[in-house]
Amino acid sequence: MTARPSQTGLLVLHAVRLKGFADTAAVAGRFGLDPDRTREDLLDAQALGRVGRSAFADLAGWSLTEAGYGHNEAQLRDELDRAGARERVAAGHERFLPLNARATQTFTAWQLDSGGLAGTLRRLTDLAGELRDLERALAGSLVRFAGYYDRFAAALARAGRDPAWITGIEVDSCHRVWFELHEDLIATLGLKR
Repeated sequence: MTARPSQTGLLVLHAVRLKGFADTAAVAGRFGLDPDRTREDLLDAQALGRVGRSAFADLAGWSLTEAGYGHNEAQLRDELDRAGARERVAAGHERFLPLNARATQTFTAWQLDSGGLAGTLRRLTDLAGELRDLERALAGSLVRFAGYYDRFAAALARAGRDPAWITGIEVDSCHRVWFELHEDLIATLGLKR
Protein backbone atom coordinates (compact mmCIF):
# COMPACT_ATOMS: atom_id res chain seq x y z
CA MET A 1 0.00 0.00 0.00
CA THR A 2 1.25 3.47 -0.90
CA ALA A 3 1.07 6.16 1.77
CA ARG A 4 -1.55 8.78 1.04
CA PRO A 5 -0.55 12.46 1.00
CA SER A 6 -3.00 14.86 2.61
CA GLN A 7 -4.76 17.71 0.85
CA THR A 8 -3.38 21.17 1.54
CA GLY A 9 -6.65 22.49 3.01
CA LEU A 10 -6.66 19.67 5.54
CA LEU A 11 -3.01 20.28 6.42
CA VAL A 12 -3.55 24.00 7.03
CA LEU A 13 -6.47 23.47 9.43
CA HIS A 14 -4.78 20.49 11.05
CA ALA A 15 -1.58 22.47 11.62
CA VAL A 16 -3.59 25.15 13.41
CA ARG A 17 -5.22 22.44 15.53
CA LEU A 18 -1.90 20.82 16.42
CA LYS A 19 -0.23 24.12 17.23
CA GLY A 20 -3.23 25.48 19.14
CA PHE A 21 -2.26 29.08 18.40
CA ALA A 22 0.29 29.96 15.74
CA ASP A 23 1.26 32.61 13.26
CA THR A 24 1.11 31.97 9.52
CA ALA A 25 4.79 31.00 9.26
CA ALA A 26 4.43 28.37 11.99
CA VAL A 27 1.27 26.97 10.38
CA ALA A 28 3.02 26.71 7.01
CA GLY A 29 6.16 25.30 8.57
CA ARG A 30 4.36 22.49 10.40
CA PHE A 31 3.84 20.51 7.18
CA GLY A 32 6.32 22.31 4.90
CA LEU A 33 3.64 24.27 3.06
CA ASP A 34 4.12 27.36 0.91
CA PRO A 35 3.70 30.39 3.24
CA ASP A 36 1.83 32.53 0.68
CA ARG A 37 -0.61 29.74 -0.16
CA THR A 38 -1.04 29.02 3.55
CA ARG A 39 -1.88 32.66 4.23
CA GLU A 40 -4.54 32.56 1.49
CA ASP A 41 -5.95 29.29 2.83
CA LEU A 42 -6.11 30.77 6.34
CA LEU A 43 -7.90 33.87 5.08
CA ASP A 44 -10.39 31.64 3.23
CA ALA A 45 -10.90 29.55 6.39
CA GLN A 46 -11.40 32.74 8.37
CA ALA A 47 -14.07 33.90 5.91
CA LEU A 48 -15.81 30.55 6.42
CA GLY A 49 -15.64 30.92 10.22
CA ARG A 50 -13.20 28.02 10.69
CA VAL A 51 -10.28 29.98 12.13
CA GLY A 52 -9.92 33.21 14.02
CA ARG A 53 -6.98 35.55 14.31
CA SER A 54 -6.13 37.20 17.59
CA ALA A 55 -3.30 39.08 19.23
CA PHE A 56 -1.97 39.12 22.78
CA ALA A 57 0.72 41.66 23.65
CA ASP A 58 3.39 41.05 20.98
CA LEU A 59 1.98 37.69 19.79
CA ALA A 60 -0.51 37.28 16.95
CA GLY A 61 -1.79 34.08 15.46
CA TRP A 62 -4.51 31.76 14.30
CA SER A 63 -6.67 29.34 16.25
CA LEU A 64 -9.53 27.04 15.29
CA THR A 65 -13.12 27.96 15.97
CA GLU A 66 -15.69 25.33 16.97
CA ALA A 67 -16.73 25.19 13.32
CA GLY A 68 -13.08 24.71 12.41
CA TYR A 69 -12.70 21.80 14.80
CA GLY A 70 -15.79 20.17 13.37
CA HIS A 71 -14.65 20.69 9.78
CA ASN A 72 -11.14 19.38 10.52
CA GLU A 73 -12.58 16.30 12.22
CA ALA A 74 -14.71 15.62 9.14
CA GLN A 75 -11.65 16.09 6.90
CA LEU A 76 -9.62 13.66 9.00
CA ARG A 77 -12.41 11.08 9.09
CA ASP A 78 -12.84 11.28 5.31
CA GLU A 79 -9.09 11.05 4.69
CA LEU A 80 -8.78 8.03 6.97
CA ASP A 81 -11.64 6.25 5.23
CA ARG A 82 -10.41 7.10 1.70
CA ALA A 83 -6.95 5.81 2.58
CA GLY A 84 -8.38 2.65 4.15
CA ALA A 85 -6.02 3.34 7.04
CA ARG A 86 -8.33 3.28 10.05
CA GLU A 87 -7.16 -0.10 11.36
CA ARG A 88 -3.47 0.73 10.90
CA VAL A 89 -3.76 4.12 12.59
CA ALA A 90 -5.82 2.57 15.42
CA ALA A 91 -3.10 -0.07 15.85
CA GLY A 92 -0.52 2.74 15.94
CA HIS A 93 -2.52 4.47 18.63
CA GLU A 94 -2.57 1.27 20.68
CA ARG A 95 1.23 1.06 20.33
CA PHE A 96 1.47 4.71 21.35
CA LEU A 97 -0.49 4.39 24.62
CA PRO A 98 2.17 2.60 26.72
CA LEU A 99 4.84 4.89 25.22
CA ASN A 100 2.72 7.87 26.18
CA ALA A 101 2.48 6.65 29.76
CA ARG A 102 6.29 6.45 29.91
CA ALA A 103 6.71 9.85 28.25
CA THR A 104 4.21 11.47 30.61
CA GLN A 105 6.03 10.01 33.61
CA THR A 106 9.38 11.24 32.25
CA PHE A 107 8.16 14.76 31.51
CA THR A 108 6.41 15.03 34.88
CA ALA A 109 9.47 13.83 36.79
CA TRP A 110 11.61 16.36 34.90
CA GLN A 111 9.22 19.22 35.66
CA LEU A 112 9.16 18.24 39.34
CA ASP A 113 12.98 18.21 39.33
CA SER A 114 13.05 14.57 40.31
CA GLY A 115 14.24 13.05 37.04
CA GLY A 116 17.80 14.35 36.80
CA LEU A 117 19.13 15.45 33.42
CA ALA A 118 21.11 12.29 32.60
CA GLY A 119 18.25 9.95 33.54
CA THR A 120 15.72 12.06 31.67
CA LEU A 121 17.84 12.13 28.52
CA ARG A 122 18.36 8.36 28.73
CA ARG A 123 14.60 7.71 29.02
CA LEU A 124 13.85 10.13 26.17
CA THR A 125 16.48 8.45 24.00
CA ASP A 126 14.77 5.09 24.58
CA LEU A 127 11.43 6.65 23.64
CA ALA A 128 12.95 8.19 20.51
CA GLY A 129 13.86 4.76 19.16
CA GLU A 130 10.33 3.50 19.69
CA LEU A 131 8.89 6.69 18.23
CA ARG A 132 10.94 6.13 15.05
CA ASP A 133 9.39 2.68 14.57
CA LEU A 134 5.88 3.92 15.36
CA GLU A 135 6.23 6.83 12.93
CA ARG A 136 7.32 4.52 10.11
CA ALA A 137 4.18 2.45 10.55
CA LEU A 138 1.88 5.50 10.70
CA ALA A 139 3.54 7.40 7.84
CA GLY A 140 3.26 4.25 5.74
CA SER A 141 -0.47 4.94 5.68
CA LEU A 142 -0.69 8.74 5.91
CA VAL A 143 2.32 10.82 4.88
CA ARG A 144 1.46 13.63 7.31
CA PHE A 145 2.60 11.44 10.23
CA ALA A 146 6.20 11.72 9.00
CA GLY A 147 8.56 14.08 10.78
CA TYR A 148 7.73 13.53 14.44
CA TYR A 149 10.82 11.43 15.03
CA ASP A 150 13.16 13.93 13.35
CA ARG A 151 11.72 16.81 15.39
CA PHE A 152 11.91 14.79 18.63
CA ALA A 153 15.49 13.68 17.90
CA ALA A 154 16.52 17.27 17.09
CA ALA A 155 15.05 18.54 20.36
CA LEU A 156 16.70 15.69 22.26
CA ALA A 157 20.09 16.50 20.71
CA ARG A 158 19.77 20.09 21.94
CA ALA A 159 18.46 19.14 25.40
CA GLY A 160 21.88 18.08 26.69
CA ARG A 161 23.15 21.65 26.18
CA ASP A 162 19.89 23.45 26.94
CA PRO A 163 17.30 21.60 29.05
CA ALA A 164 14.53 23.93 27.77
CA TRP A 165 14.39 21.54 24.82
CA ILE A 166 12.91 18.86 27.09
CA THR A 167 9.64 20.58 28.07
CA GLY A 168 10.02 24.21 27.00
CA ILE A 169 7.04 25.92 25.42
CA GLU A 170 9.00 28.54 23.49
CA VAL A 171 10.85 25.92 21.42
CA ASP A 172 9.93 22.76 19.49
CA SER A 173 10.75 20.70 22.59
CA CYS A 174 10.47 16.94 23.08
CA HIS A 175 7.29 17.54 25.06
CA ARG A 176 5.74 19.73 22.38
CA VAL A 177 6.48 17.17 19.66
CA TRP A 178 5.07 14.37 21.80
CA PHE A 179 1.94 16.39 22.62
CA GLU A 180 1.34 17.11 18.92
CA LEU A 181 1.68 13.43 18.01
CA HIS A 182 -0.83 12.53 20.72
CA GLU A 183 -3.23 15.20 19.45
CA ASP A 184 -2.70 14.04 15.86
CA LEU A 185 -3.56 10.44 16.73
CA ILE A 186 -6.68 11.21 18.74
CA ALA A 187 -7.89 13.80 16.22
CA THR A 188 -7.36 11.40 13.33
CA LEU A 189 -9.30 8.64 15.08
CA GLY A 190 -12.01 10.98 16.41
CA LEU A 191 -11.15 10.23 20.06
CA LYS A 192 -11.32 12.54 23.05
CA ARG A 193 -8.52 13.11 25.56
